[in-house]
Formats: sequence, structure tokens, C-alpha cells
Amino acid sequence: MAKAIRQQAVTAERVAATSADAFVANQMKTLAQAFRAQAGIIKKNKKNKNEKK
Repeated sequence: MAKAIRQQAVTAERVAATSADAFVANQMKTLAQAFRAQAGIIKKNKKNKNEKK
């Protein structure tokens, strides 16, 4: 799950880099940051869940 979200972040960054519209590029960069944060939380929660077992 976290890997798929990280791949979405990469895609969003690629779109941001190729976008001619500055507003869209900024939105895609923000979206990529959100995806990376979400992936980090999922990874952290999964790690904590495995430690409790």
C-alpha cells in the first residue's frame, strides 16, 4: 500500500515538472508531499503493529 502511494507521489512530481501552468505544478507538488506523508504514516503504523505481536 505504501509503495503504491509513493509511486503516485512520483507521478505527481513528474506532472508538476512537465506542467506549463504554475498553479497546476504547485498543486501537484503539494499532492506529492501529501502522498509521501501518507506513505510514511502507513509504514510507521505497520511497523508499530508488527512490534506489538
